[in-house]
This record gives sequence, C-alpha cells and structure tokens, in this order.
Amino acid sequence: MIIGIPKESKQDEYRVGLLPVGAEELVRAGHTVLVEAGAGLGSGLPDHEYLRQGAELVASASDVFSWAELIVKVKEPLQEEWPLIRPGQTIFTYFHFAADRALTEAMIESQATCVAYETLQDQGRRLPLLTPMSEVAGRMSIQEGAKYLERPQMGRGILLGGVPGVAPAHITILGGGVVGANAAKIAAGFQADVAILDINMDRLRYLDDIMPANVNVLYSDRHVIREELRLADLVIGAVLIPGAKAPNLVTKEDLKIMKPGSVIIDVCIDQGGCLETSRPTTHSDPTYVENDVVHYCVTNMPGAVGRTSTFALCNVTLPWALQIANRGIEAAAGDLPPIASAINIHAGEVTNEAVAETFGMPYKPLKD
Repeated sequence: MIIGIPKESKQDEYRVGLLPVGAEELVRAGHTVLVEAGAGLGSGLPDHEYLRQGAELVASASDVFSWAELIVKVKEPLQEEWPLIRPGQTIFTYFHFAADRALTEAMIESQATCVAYETLQDQGRRLPLLTPMSEVAGRMSIQEGAKYLERPQMGRGILLGGVPGVAPAHITILGGGVVGANAAKIAAGFQADVAILDINMDRLRYLDDIMPANVNVLYSDRHVIREELRLADLVIGAVLIPGAKAPNLVTKEDLKIMKPGSVIIDVCIDQGGCLETSRPTTHSDPTYVENDVVHYCVTNMPGAVGRTSTFALCNVTLPWALQIANRGIEAAAGDLPPIASAINIHAGEVTNEAVAETFGMPYKPLKD
C-alpha cells in the first residue's frame, strides 16, 4: 500500500502524522511511504531522517493525496485539501466531525473512508488514540491558565499557588476524564485550590482516592456549576461525549456571576466547546474577552508542543496504521472492532451514530 504523510496545514500546527521509525516499520512491511517535504520540521524531524528510513519525499500535499491510498494526518483536512481527497481513499486522522458540519458534508461527498482517531475504542471502551493528546491538553490547560491570569494578559493578576498570607487561586475543572485528571494533577502541583466536577460517581470516588488533599471532587449539577463559577479564578472545560458535540454547561448569562478577569480554558472546543460563548481561536490569537471573562479556545492546543505531542501521538497510532496498511481498510474493520469503531464516514454514508444524530443525517451502521 502507498501511505502518504502530508504537512499539516492548520494554522500553528507543528505536529506530524508519522515518525521516522514509523516510516521504517511501514517500509519493512512492504509498503511505500510518501512524506511531503518539510512535514516533520515543526516537530524537529528533518527530511533526511525520513529518507534514511526508506521514505520518499514529494514536493506538495497534492502529490501526497494524488498517489497515496492511505493518508495519515494529525488534524482534519482543511477546505483547500477537500478537493484532493479521492473516492475510496482512507484518511486516518483527528476529525471531530460533530463540531463541523461543512467538513462532514465534504467528506460524505468525497466518498472516502474517514477513520477518526478520537472514536477508536479498545476492548475496555477506552479511547487510546485520544488519550495522549488529552493528557497533553489537560496539562497545558493549567500553564496556559496561569499565563492568562496575569494582568498584562487581561487576567485578574492571580498567582495560582498564592504565597504565605495570600490565598491561592481557585480552579474549577468541568469533567473528570483524562483531560480533567491531568489538569488537576498539574494544578495541585501549583498548590492551587482545585475542584473537579463530574456526573460519574465511580469516577469521582476514584479521583478522590488518587488526588492530593488540595483537590476536591464534586457531583456536577446546575447549582454546583454556578456556585463554582462564582468562586473560580480559572475554569477548565474538559467534557467529552465520544464522537458527539460537547454539551453547553456554561451559558452567556452565567458569565455575569464570574469574577472580572477570570479565565476559561475550553479544552473541548474541538468538539464544539462546553460554553455558549466559546468560539475557535488559534495559538497566534488565542484569547478574547466576553463579559469581562478571558476565553482561551485554541482548537489544537497540543500543536504548540509539537515534538512532545508528535511522539506521544505516533506511539499509539502507528500500530493501527500498520494494521490498516497490511490488511486494507475493509478487512481491518472486519477483523478488528476498534478500527470499525473509528470509521465515521464510509462510501458517502455516516457510520458513526453520534455524528449522524448531531446533524440530523441518516445513520448507516458499518455492518450494513
């Protein structure tokens, strides 16, 4: 099979879909690997490292898409890439369809097979290809929050850990999954006062057992959320419904009860965001202020730490890319339920129920 690795075109995206060792493994298995020139530079991976492992360099993304049967990326195809995608081609990347109707319609029209990292479920119903980037984003959310709480960044002028005689910041984390747990670990290390909210009591009991004393766990309901918003200096949005749009937990009206200069980091913005007032931003222009609250809604947070993120991502995606390349997508989906769970669109049909429900589109189970 011919596997293509285009350079990421999303603004401020420095990750790449394949490491040189991945190229070596694919070539050793008898496949051809095409890498767009410069694709790995943002992660500190020069072209010669790919060439040394048997990959071939091509000059442009159009060359990659025109020749490759399997495209391995990091982020969703952008509008300028949509015409490059061919019927029957397999695209293996993060799609987050529920946040983008236009992308969904374009991929249906393309007649390609869209294999989404974020919905691949293993036998334990875990999301192994989403987890490493959730870990990165969760940890990043606290360091970004600390920065934007500084007064020159329009924040309240709060030091997360306080100092002797001055109280630390109060951090509210909406969601106790991978993002929330990793955010809490870092926040606790800053000696902040931390609250994690979730609706899963088993998860809350687990977090209560493993978290340090300055992290409290609370059952999430409308009243608790509003009380926490009154207290919070920093709010982390960390809610996930696999494949579906994130629920709006914070309304525009709720911002009025928050402290002026408080900060919200909406990590789930790539799934639509969990605030009514969230809208996508970039690393180059990451924040805006609404109702005196600083909003940080960067859709590709891990892209800023490209080297760490690329290695963390490719560690988990390469085995599945090898399975798809070795078997072909139809046999891989038939033999391996996790790959079947990751196929969101196939041959012009939406095969992920949550995506179909989000947009009111027909849903066709893959087995049909």
